[in-house]
Amino acid sequence: MLETFLQTNIWVFLVVMTRIGTMLGTLPGFAAGYVLPRYRISLALVFSFLLTPMVAQYIPEQPESAILMFLILAGEVVVGAFMAAIAVVMFAALQAAGTFIAFFSSMANALVQDAVANQQSSVISGFLSTMGLVLIFVTDLHHVMLRAGVDSFDLMRPGQPILIGDMSDLMAHRVTEAFALGLRLSAPLLISAMIYYLALGVLGRLMPALQVFFFGLPLQISAQLFVLALSVSGMMIVFLQAFGDAYTPFLAP
Repeated sequence: MLETFLQTNIWVFLVVMTRIGTMLGTLPGFAAGYVLPRYRISLALVFSFLLTPMVAQYIPEQPESAILMFLILAGEVVVGAFMAAIAVVMFAALQAAGTFIAFFSSMANALVQDAVANQQSSVISGFLSTMGLVLIFVTDLHHVMLRAGVDSFDLMRPGQPILIGDMSDLMAHRVTEAFALGLRLSAPLLISAMIYYLALGVLGRLMPALQVFFFGLPLQISAQLFVLALSVSGMMIVFLQAFGDAYTPFLAP
């Protein structure tokens, strides 16, 4: 009896750990390069240990076949990666907005190592991604991500067929919405850049001898940074609202 009890609980813990560990290993902030792997593994172990009694009712009994065990665990990896991919796609909106702003302000060639995206990106993209990540933890939206991961055990139960079609459709919509969100976030700088380019073009026609590049570039960068300073707070409010709405369908009422 004791051996059966231990095996059952170890199996339940393994299933929970597979989904939660995959999710924490992919979520922005938790999966950043500056977070040591041992810290991520320790957090996943502790979090899974605390969740095991809460979600044990959704875990199927341990199958006798090793192939069935592998399929269940593989499904948990897919679900965990899917839940984390939603946050990754939402952060792609900030990456897109930063890229647009960098082109508008002629700073697209200034690249830095983005600690959130783990890749080279423009200075503006790195700035927006870092600010967005900090605000998510400050406003406790990371609790929404973790709660969605817990509630996903009721929505997408282990051992059940994976809804690949629904997951693909939802992810396609999230990618489309993220690109549109990035364009909306950069809209103030897009409008100011269009006005500036039109004014500079008229000035260039009126004064052919004017060195447009040397005259316009410093003014363009200064004006865009000024507009960014005025609009960045509103951009972050819109992003945080969209980020929370992305995980709302997965939260239990």
